Amino acid sequence: MPTAQAMQIAVDAGMDLVEINAANIPPIVKIMDYGKFKYEQKKKANEAKKHQKGTELREVWMKPFIEENDLSIKMKKVFEFLADGNKVKISAMTRGSKIVLARGRDAVPELFARVVEMIGDKGILETKSKPDERTKSIIVAPTK
Repeated sequence: MPTAQAMQIAVDAGMDLVEINAANIPPIVKIMDYGKFKYEQKKKANEAKKHQKGTELREVWMKPFIEENDLSIKMKKVFEFLADGNKVKISAMTRGSKIVLARGRDAVPELFARVVEMIGDKGILETKSKPDERTKSIIVAPTK
């Protein structure tokens, strides 16, 4: 409990008496403008948040029957995203003619197996899409 003398000093100065640590005996108090203190704390928190880099989820679309050259170009993008520290969602379209849909059931898992093999130690397979979804996808996170 702050003393009456400390309270009077704070009132005379037009400031607030703020209790810093109540567990100590005697409690630690500070005379300050509490509104200004709160404003500066909020400003520091916003500045720290501004300089913080969060991870983003980037997406790359592929067709189940992608050619080798096209796959290598898409994989270059995947490697760029992983190098920047972003997660990558690799999606495969399974729409199209009945022939593609019939053959596509095996093609998409094979494509994802090839992609994961190509990524190797640059990324970690995080999640896979559910088998009943129309658009199949996997999420790859960068290794730390």
